[in-house]
Amino acid sequence: MPLSRRVKDLKASSTLQITSLANKLRSEGVDVVSFGAGEPDFDTPDFIKEAAIEAIRGGFTKYTPSTGTPELKKAIREKFKKENNLNYSTEQIVVSSGAKHCLFNIILSVIDDGDEAIIPAPYWVSYPEMVKAAGGVSSFAVTQAANDFKLTPGELKKLINKRSRLLILNSPANPTGCVYAKEELEALAEICVKNKIYIISDEIYEKLIYDELPHVSIAGSSDEAYQLTFTVNGVSKAYAMTGWRIGYFAGPLEIVNAIKNLQDHSTSNPCSISQKAALAALSASSDSVQKMRKEFEKRRDYLIWRMDRIPSLSYIRPRGAMYLFCNISKTGLASSDFAMRLLKDEKVAVIPGDGFGCDDYIRLSFTADIKAIEEGIDRLEKWLRQLLKKS
Repeated sequence: MPLSRRVKDLKASSTLQITSLANKLRSEGVDVVSFGAGEPDFDTPDFIKEAAIEAIRGGFTKYTPSTGTPELKKAIREKFKKENNLNYSTEQIVVSSGAKHCLFNIILSVIDDGDEAIIPAPYWVSYPEMVKAAGGVSSFAVTQAANDFKLTPGELKKLINKRSRLLILNSPANPTGCVYAKEELEALAEICVKNKIYIISDEIYEKLIYDELPHVSIAGSSDEAYQLTFTVNGVSKAYAMTGWRIGYFAGPLEIVNAIKNLQDHSTSNPCSISQKAALAALSASSDSVQKMRKEFEKRRDYLIWRMDRIPSLSYIRPRGAMYLFCNISKTGLASSDFAMRLLKDEKVAVIPGDGFGCDDYIRLSFTADIKAIEEGIDRLEKWLRQLLKKS
């Protein structure tokens, strides 16, 4: 029997493909250095684990309201108010099974067949596939390395037409690590307001910002922008809770109510135990988050110090997230070829940039300790010397 168009046309995640292959080699006893993971290598803090264990012991193992428990939604509301200066009611908040689930629900609820979603490139690999699954069309705004890969008002205006329905913005960004400033977001928000375009603001890396830069939420740009914006976040990255699968968002009440219906009939509630763990995470001090952020910044600084000494590679300094987006054009290889050959020859895993819309780049995650990063770059340098010598 034939597959449905929605499933047949979807592309596999290049991020998960390389990571899966690297994990397979490791399971066979191969010494692989991986720069592929899109998750912190830190363990979930003990106080969060304890909250989950207590939930199990206390019998908190039944259904909850499909969009999250009242106490968790209250904590999220307070988080938005305190940290983002955004005032949402609990009715405007939905808790889902990860931030990715939030994004999928929103896109499915605002994109109809033929509608266009504007996506700055480079982009996270799943954005276009989600739009495709909803029957929409991705309109890519090709950003420039000279501008740290940030979308400009001019680039946005060029793509707007009568079918434009949504702008997907990610700050701090995966894969580039770019962080938008307040003035940059206000300029983009003004254009969206003028053209009545919804905004998804994916802020999952909000806590991982470096160089003392502030995080700014585009929903706070104006009252009009607030009415058009879905602010998406979660506990996966900040609290090293990727496997717990808790994401959340807030947005316009009319759309949120429709998304509630969608979630009612698809997944129902996110895991009850994970919700208790997320409540503990959001209610605690930021000590564990800051400790992890400082370590990531230290790793980033070491990684770029090493990269500065490899003439065949270049990069834009990441200001946030967990990744270095590296230009490989001088090697003459396509990104997938580069990644597969490097993994085969030197057992170093990197993510090809073609899945992010940039075939001249690879993504390196600095979610490994300094010793592993050092070993991985040593192998990469050796491999590049041999590669360029042959050419």
